[in-house]
This record gives sequence, C-alpha cells and structure tokens, in this order.
Amino acid sequence: MALKIPKRMAVVASPATWATRLIALLAAPARLRISLSIGQPGKHRTLQSSLRRTMASASAATPPPSGGVEKVTAPYGSWKSPITADVVAGADKRLGGIAVGGDGRLVWIETRPEEGGELSKRICVAGGDPTIVESPTEPKWSPKGELFFITDRGSGFWNIYKWIEGKNKVVAVYPFNAEFTRPLWVFGISSYDFIGKDGENDNIVCTYRQNGRSYIGILDSVKGSFLSLDIHLTDIGNIVFGSCCLYMEGASATHPLSIVKVTLDASQSKAIESSVLWSSSPDLTKYEPYFSLPEIIEFPTECPGQNAYAYFYPPSNPIYQACSDEKPPLLVKSHGGPTSESHCILDLNIQYWTSRGWAFVDVNYGGSTGYGREYRERLLRQWGIVDVNDCCSCARFLVECGKVDGERLCITGRSAGGYTTLACLAFRETFKAGASLYGVADLTLLKAETHKFESYYLDNLVGSENAYFERSPINFVDKFTCPVILFQGLEDKVVPPVQARKIYKALMDKGLPVALVEYEGEQHGFRKAENIKFTLEQQMMFFARLVGHFQVADPISPIKIDNFD
Repeated sequence: MALKIPKRMAVVASPATWATRLIALLAAPARLRISLSIGQPGKHRTLQSSLRRTMASASAATPPPSGGVEKVTAPYGSWKSPITADVVAGADKRLGGIAVGGDGRLVWIETRPEEGGELSKRICVAGGDPTIVESPTEPKWSPKGELFFITDRGSGFWNIYKWIEGKNKVVAVYPFNAEFTRPLWVFGISSYDFIGKDGENDNIVCTYRQNGRSYIGILDSVKGSFLSLDIHLTDIGNIVFGSCCLYMEGASATHPLSIVKVTLDASQSKAIESSVLWSSSPDLTKYEPYFSLPEIIEFPTECPGQNAYAYFYPPSNPIYQACSDEKPPLLVKSHGGPTSESHCILDLNIQYWTSRGWAFVDVNYGGSTGYGREYRERLLRQWGIVDVNDCCSCARFLVECGKVDGERLCITGRSAGGYTTLACLAFRETFKAGASLYGVADLTLLKAETHKFESYYLDNLVGSENAYFERSPINFVDKFTCPVILFQGLEDKVVPPVQARKIYKALMDKGLPVALVEYEGEQHGFRKAENIKFTLEQQMMFFARLVGHFQVADPISPIKIDNFD
C-alpha cells in the first residue's frame, strides 16, 4: 500500500559547496567578489558547531547476563534488544564542523575564477595546470607565513604540500599513500593545523585515512618525518590546535561522534591525556555489551585483480545465540553520494540489526572516497555498474566464507544508495528483497529536476544519453523479481516523490510484493524522530515477513504489503 505520514514539524536542509582551484594573493585586490571571508591580522574567526537534538527518548537498557549464565537459543532475527527504534531515532545529535581562523595574507578556494573582480599580483599555486590532474583543497598560512595545502597530484592520494614562494613551486611535505583530507562538500573542513602560533615550531598535527581507518600524528614539515599519536579514536574528522592541546572530531566502533581534547607533553610530540568535551550520544555506553564490532574486509570484484572494501558486522547479543547449524540473514548497505564513504564508527542504525540477530555489511564500493583517486575514479561513467557489481560481490563473498545465509540476502540504501539498491534488484538476482529510502529510480528525471549544485554531477558518473536510459531501474521493471519497500519525503527536491511512485505502481501492477511510505514535511533525508523510528521498524518487519521467516521480538504493527496481504 501507499502510506502517507502527516506533516508535524518543519525540516531544515544543510548547504554544501564545491571548489576547484587554489589561489594565493600577494597584494590586496582593488575589487573582489569571493565566497570566503577575509581574515584580519590579530583577529580570529570561529565557525561555531551546529548541534541538533532529536526529539525521542531512549528506553532503559536491559542489563546483560552475568558470567556463567547460558544464552537463550533463538533463531537469528528474533532476538530481543534494548537498542530499539526509539533509541536509534532519539540518540544522535549532529555536529556541523569546527574551524579556527588565522591571520596572514589572503588565500582562498575559487570556484569560478572568470567571474568579476580585479586582482593584482595574482598567482595560481595549484589547480591551474591542465597537464596536472589534481584536486587542491584546505589552503592555510603557517605562523611563519608559508602556504600549505592538500592536493592529490602525482600519487593520486591527498597529501600535504608546501608552496615555495621564491621559486613558485610546490613540494610534498610527506609523500604517503594515504588520504590526508576528505572531499570538500562543505565549508569548515580542517584536516591539519600548525602546532604553536609563535612561528618557532615547524610541526603540523594532521590526520589521514588508510585501509578504512583514521590515524593522527605530528608531522615535521622541515624533516618530513611523522610521529603517530596513540588515541582511542579510529575515525577522525576536523582537528585544530589550542594551547598545548588538540581539539578534534572523532569516533570509533564503540564511541559515538565526539569532540575530544588531547593534551600533549612538553615537547608537543606525545599525547598524555584525552577527554570528551561533547558527545553526540553520551548515554550509549550502557548498550556496549550489545555492540557488534566491525571487521574490515577486502573482497574480489568482478574486475580481475581489483578488490573492494567493506565493514562486516556479525550478529551480537549477550543474551541470545542461534543454533550452530543456522547462518544469519544479511543486510547489505549501499552508502549515498555516490562518491561518499562509509565509516567504521558506532552507528545505532547498524546495531539495531545486529543486536537482533542480523549480519550487516557496509560496503565502500568502487568510487568511494578514502582510498585514493584511482579507487574514486572507478565510478566514472560506471555508476549503476561498478557499485552494483561490488555490492553483489560482497554479499556473495560473505556467503562463500560461510558467514551468512545465501537465501536471506537483503539490501538497503538512501538517496544514491537507494539507486544502487534498486539497480541491484532490477539488474541482478543476488538479493531476495530490498528497501529504498528516497532512492533514484530514473536517472534522466534526476538530471532534469535535481538542484543546481548537482546539476552536472551526473555527467561524469553516467555518461551517454543511452546509459541514462539503460541504467534506470524504472525502465526495466519487468526485470524485478523480489519484494521492495520504498520510503519517500514529499518535500524532497533532490529526488522528487514521483520517482518512488512510478516504481511502486509498476511493481504493484506486475504483482510483486511492494509497499510505499510517504512522509509529509520530510525532504531529502528524514529528520523527525518518529519517521526515523517508523522507517527502521517497517524495514525490519518487511524483511522478516518476506525473507527472514522469523518472528520479530518487538511489538511492531506491520503496514499492508500490496500483492502479499
């Protein structure tokens, strides 16, 4: 059935931006139109973190059994868990980013350098040479007045570079096959900072990602040496330097997104203490006995010699276990973007499934960030092919390894991940059911109606006009062979509701089990706690009834499924 959830509260969308060129200005401009503020000597500008509280209360955790108590034997998927949909919907506050301003000469990222303004003594430091493939980002002046930035020229990995002003050339400070930053989808990214603001220190604190994990350390910009700092975080975002301490955004598989203060020793080269100043979900530690710890897996793709990556979460519950001869059902998640990345952090959306007896795998298919340019560019003109193949290959790999039940494979995804979900269901026969959350069904319609920021985004991802048609699941509904549940916000301007409705009607007419849930007042991404809860619970019920063949422990009232109920 098509179920419409009424509007209750307004939703605020977050802005984003994209940048292409890095410019350093040595003298003040006569007239200038730029998108970044100009820092004044001696003054600091702070970008305040934006925090948002959701509005559902978390239920009390059920204590795990004490040592020596036998677990209850029950089928996978039927386990009780205190990590309810209410807990998932109400636990997470959001952090918008942290940044600090500095003094020095003007430096900025320029999107459209040909538009307006008059500049004097303008020098293009990076991004202007058509013979060099690179994506420069995060320019910063050091306390000594030297310009540093990050780019991926040469190696294909985002490394820290320094501009030698007298020679007008750039050199890598520490060449390394790792990513020292993230894509510049939003302002405020700070992947490195200078230690000491007096100009007497050549050290830089920085973070990098390699093989699905974040690391942090001290980089000597003169010697080109790197000293790792030992901290408990395995996924680190923005970092800034304070007085003998570091402030950073970070998380791990057992710690939610937090702002952490790390105190350094007198030599400012070793971490001696850390403390959490702010946590997105401070009460989650009571559920830790139920947490499933991820395993970073590398699996073969359909392209010989190429591997892809994922985080595999096995079922985990201190009270329950399954029979020794049973394999758990698997839910595959395809992340959004599509040029985004899944992270190895505590996510209650995942723990909700694993604590009830599901296995869960979060796939970083080819095209994901975090693994270098070559990996990112696997998706160029291949969206709907590489991502689909990798999600199917990952599921089959886990079946072959004996970790999951090959007859109970399901897939879910949001936005671009919803497109990958629908494409997997239309063009492959790997999965037994799927859930699409505001997913793309018609690439041609998406290109015609999406917002300005991503208006040309698809050209490199899809390619020819024929590819737009051939890779759109809406054009091949006859190839769907399994049940689908769709969730859609009625105020979505990125993926208009008409796409979900077209898929729903076509599958209903074909006779496949299908359900559509529409939310009034929701845009591209659900914000309201009651809708997040409802979506999570109805996915669970849909999969349990049609694929899992088990009784869900939670008292959830299922919605009507067309061509099934």
